[in-house]
Formats: sequence, structure tokens, C-alpha cells
Amino acid sequence: MTPAAPLRFTAPDECVEATLNRVGKHVVLGLPVAIGKPNTLVNAFVARAVADPQIKLTIVTALSLRVPRGRSDLERRFIEPFSRRVFGNYPELEYLRLIERQQLPTNIEVLEFYMEPGAWLRNEHLQQHYLSSNYTHVARDALRRGLNVIAQLVAAPPPNEAPGLLSLGSNADMTADLLPQIAALRAGGSSKPFALIGQVHRELPFMYGDALVTADTFDFLVQDPGTALFSPPNMPISPTEHAIALNVSTLIRDGGTLQLGIGELGDGICYALQLRQKQPALYREVLESTGILARHRRLIESEGGTASFERGLYGCTEMLADGFVDLYRNGILKRRVYPSAKLQRLIDDGHIDERVSLHTLDALVAAGMSRMSFADFQEFREVGLFRDDVEYDRGVLITPDGQQLRATFSDPEQRAQIAQYCLGETLRNGVVADAGFFFGPKGFYTGLRELPAAQRKMFAMRGISFVNELYGHEWELKVAQRRHARFVNTTMMVTGLGAAVSDGLGDGRVVSGVGGQYNFIAMAHALPEARSILCLRSTRTANGVISSNIVWSYEHCTVPRHLRDIVVTEYGIADLRSRTDREIVEALVGIMDARFQRAFVADAQRAGKLPKNWRIPETARTNTPERLANKFAPWRERGLFAELPFGTDFTAEEIVLSRALRSLQASTQSWPGRVRTLLDALLNGAPAPALQPYLARMGLARADSLSQMVQRRLLTIALRKALQTS
Repeated sequence: MTPAAPLRFTAPDECVEATLNRVGKHVVLGLPVAIGKPNTLVNAFVARAVADPQIKLTIVTALSLRVPRGRSDLERRFIEPFSRRVFGNYPELEYLRLIERQQLPTNIEVLEFYMEPGAWLRNEHLQQHYLSSNYTHVARDALRRGLNVIAQLVAAPPPNEAPGLLSLGSNADMTADLLPQIAALRAGGSSKPFALIGQVHRELPFMYGDALVTADTFDFLVQDPGTALFSPPNMPISPTEHAIALNVSTLIRDGGTLQLGIGELGDGICYALQLRQKQPALYREVLESTGILARHRRLIESEGGTASFERGLYGCTEMLADGFVDLYRNGILKRRVYPSAKLQRLIDDGHIDERVSLHTLDALVAAGMSRMSFADFQEFREVGLFRDDVEYDRGVLITPDGQQLRATFSDPEQRAQIAQYCLGETLRNGVVADAGFFFGPKGFYTGLRELPAAQRKMFAMRGISFVNELYGHEWELKVAQRRHARFVNTTMMVTGLGAAVSDGLGDGRVVSGVGGQYNFIAMAHALPEARSILCLRSTRTANGVISSNIVWSYEHCTVPRHLRDIVVTEYGIADLRSRTDREIVEALVGIMDARFQRAFVADAQRAGKLPKNWRIPETARTNTPERLANKFAPWRERGLFAELPFGTDFTAEEIVLSRALRSLQASTQSWPGRVRTLLDALLNGAPAPALQPYLARMGLARADSLSQMVQRRLLTIALRKALQTS
């Protein structure tokens, strides 16, 4: 690191030139997950490599985000005006455009370890350059591939912060893990040149935890590009996802820890938890009426609960979704954890609280601590047990007025003196959530920016090695903090013996990536009170054909069967931990769609995993979409389980249009469906005056061609259905 660091640039091209001068023409560029990418700077690197074939540019990243685009003319009419309004001047990543067009030059390669789900199944470059790796191993793998440049967005300090600080903002995840390794290489006199680049972004929230760094951490800083952050809107929560989420909400333990994966299901779980918190009697009534309590009472009583959250939850999650802020505001995310395993255990066991007193020392003694080391003292002072002006020297505490007290707690009189002269007033530096990265709607970023700094500090951005694994020198602390952890993630399929298929297809194509799922599932088995909860829809529809997502076998798995735990569908909960093969099969039959149970059971019987005379229980035979809809209908009529309970950037007209377009897509997935729908449109699709605002929004207020006339009539019949069911 040179004394002049960081060098500051107003133009991305200038920074690219300086980087090439430092590291040479072989650039291995590490970029953060999701919104932390400095897109204008990345585009400058790509443009330079396109112009100069002698430059070899390798990009290592994940979740490269694209502004939504329609596949058909109708979808484009809906999406493009919305994108212009919501995404504004968000700069698209040029390497994605080149990949989409199959025009990526041979001197540029893009390695992603987690891809936009389902978006790149037919793209040869990304399929061939997919980097299969646990999230916690990506930093290691990037270094082994020659990583020599890291670039990311950073947040400038607000007026109340000390000058000279920056925040990694949305993405401490990999950068925080890599910084010590890079510093060690430089301190060891490594001849390998390296460049750390930050691009300031005015909309990026200034976050704390591992995200807080000094400006001279960076070699180069690039001026604010004046562009928008990627801000996907809240998407509708389907009735199926609400049903899954309601089941999951019963498994969350008060005083515990919560991790949520990406997607609408997380919003559904946050909604169900808020219902449990704010209206516990109504929540329990819903559980009774839908049969969830009757089917899973013992599991709920042993692992979760139905009462409101008195002690609250702590979030330890790969991605901080906006739902966590909602949980905080509603008094659910309120269990603070502190960077002291000894004190954390005493707090969670109810022996002490955040107030510091002689009682705190008494509790430490009762827990077996009689003598305090320098490391113990540093830990305790960090969390506020000791005053900042108290010092420790060779087993002695030195008070501000020069008194010297032995750093031992075994003698009551000695403890009383320490309490009188050395203790602070309350514990500090507690957090309600630790997370690796975040992204979400515009309102989420605004909400984080507007939180007072004291509250924003309680949402700590951390290196992914802290969040996603237990191993390392902080093992004891993580175990103490992550009490009753519930790691909730989604999967695509579950096999008959409990394996999960979450990231790829049987032919080897990658749908998304492993990400942190395996990390969390392994952690759930390593922690004494934790559970992994994998969620999936019981069925899927493709090309008009409905298939089960609980299958007897599959050619690929993400999570092996020996790590099976809890599986949840819209029809209920299957506890697979410690179960035999027969018990696993029986439990999965109980939560799968009734239309596929007989074939599944027959496969199990042929494999000898079920007795030949085994019969499907009557309770499982009622697992049908119609029965499920009937159970929830009364509650939906009362305003519960709405599609968009947390609001959205969609207008009221766009909400109806999106519902209509989804209905139209579903009805035209097969050839017979297309023919029926087209005939219906031609015979019955004359637009009514009440539909004109929706048609106008789609640019179809009038039809200027045969194609537009057909689209207008198709949309009309879809709108009628959407308005009837809303």
C-alpha cells in the first residue's frame, strides 16, 4: 500500500488504465454478489478488453443482475414502461449483454458461482464457466485462479461519521474475508501486484460491522457514477407460498436464530411471523382451521411455537432481505447478540440481562469463571462490561484514579470492589442481525439509509465466513449466539430418500448454484439446537404438464440424503431427521400432492422401501390444490394472506395486468391450451370500456394491426379472469 492511497479518479477509464499499469494485461477481477458491482467501472474494463485482444480479462462473481425484459411482445409492453420507471438509469452490465448475444470475445471469460435462477440454462459460456463452490470457499477459489483486482461499490460516510472511513455497504461478504489475506500477502513482500478499487455510490446505505473500513484500504477510488442501484420490486406471494410459509412459521423458536433464503417465500414467512406476533389468537385460529396444528402439534411444540415473540429472534443470514427490517420494526427481530460467548450464554439462559452490575460478576463466577485473562478483559471491555478507561496489566485491573485490583472474581469482597470502580453501565455492540450481503426494493435501501446510525449498527454486515460457517477461532462465539437456529431455504426437488435438488438438472446444466445452502444445512447438523428447513412447492407446471417435485430418484443432488432434516410443502411438514428409509418415504407421502402419491409409493415398494401392503393414509389423500384453496378461502376473504402484503412498486393497474399475464401464460403452455385460448379470444375477446385503462397501459387502447388485435383480445379475456378472481 503506497502512502498516497487511495488515488482518486473521476472517470472509470482512468482507473482502468491505472489498474492495467499496476497488475498488467492479465486481469482476474473479483466482483461482489448482486448490487455491490460497480457497473460503470466493470463496463470500462470490458470495453478496454474488447478493444485490446492482448488483455485477458477473467471476471469472478455471482448473481449478475439484469433489468427485467419480456420474452413476448405482450410481456415487453408490460415490462418496459415499468423498468423505465423503477430501474431508472441503472447501468446494465456489458458482459451480460455480450453473453446474451453470444458475442463475448475469447479474451474475456465470466465465472459465476451463483447465476440468476433458471435464466442461463441454454447459455454455453456460463454453463461451461460455472464455478461450483460453497459460498465460503469462493474467496479461496478466486485466489487460486489468480485474483488480482477487487472492485465494488462503497458508501461514503454520512456527516456524523469520522472522515477517512468508508463502508462496503451492501457487500461485506467476500471482500471482508479477502482483505486480511491480501494484507498478509503484501506484508510478506509478495511480488504479485494487486489492486483494490472502490466506486462511491451515493444511494448505497452506510453499514457497519465488517463493512466499516478506512479509505486507505483501497488503492483506487472512483467518483460516484450518479446511477441507480438495482432495485427489484416486491413480487406477489402466491397462495402456495403463503401456505408453505405458514407451516414454516410454526417451527421458529422464540429466543432463537433465523436465516432466510432469497425469494417471495421469505416475504411470506415474514408475513406469517408478523401475524403470529401481532395477532397470536387469530394466528392460532388459522392454524387450527387449516389443520396444521392437528397434523404437526408435537413437532411444533418441541421445535417451534405459536405464541408471540417475547424474547425475539436474532438474524444470521447470508442475505439481509427487507423482511428482516420489517421483523425488527414489529418487535420480532430484537434478540441482541454480543461478541462474548461467556456473556451471551448467561443472557440467553436468563442469568443476566444487558444491565451491568455486581450481579453480572456473580453470574460469571457461578458459571465457573474465577480468573480473568487479558483476552477475557479485552472481550469484556469491548462489550461494555468494563469502562473504557479501565486498563489491565499482568492480572491487575487499573482504575482511572490509579487503584489496582486483582482481576479475580472468586472473592466476594474483590468482586464488590471491581463492581464499584471498574464496571460499565450496560452492555454494548449488540446486534440483531449479521448478514453477508443485501438487495431489495427501493424502499428497502431508503429505509436502511434513514435508520438512525445506532439502529443501523444493529444490522451488521459480515464476511461470509462468519455468517455461513462455524469453523475457525470464533466457533465458541457462533455456537453461543446461534441458539435454536432455523435455516430456511428453498429447493427444487426432494427425492424419496431425502436428498435435495436445488442447483442443477440431471443432465448437468446449472439452474442457479449451491451458494450457501450446503453451508447452512451442514451447520444445522453441527449446532446442538438447530434445524434445517427446506421448502418446495409440491408440484411444477412446464409446457402445460404438471409434475411432482417430490420424486423417487433424480440424477443430481445438492444435499445428500444423510443431511436430510425438515422438508415443508404447502401440504405440511416432514421431519426426516433420524428417520429410517421407510419412515422418510411415509413422511414425504404425507406432504406431496395426492395426484402423484400412488406412483411414488409403487416406486418405493419396487425398491423394497415400503411393504407391499402399505396404504396411503386418508389424511394424505386430501392433499389437493382445491382442498387447500378451500382451507384458506375464508381467511383471504378477511384480508389475510394477500398477494402483496408489504406493498410494491407496481401500480394498481400493473398488479391486475401481471395477474392477467400470468394466467394467460399458464393457459397457453400446451398446444391444446393455445388453441382453446385463441378461440376464446377471437369469439369472446371484444374489449369492454372498463378495461380501457389496462389496455391503454399496455399500448393497446387501439389495434393498428392484426397482431395487435389478437393481443388485445387475448389480454381482454385474461383481464376478465384476473378481475373476477381478485
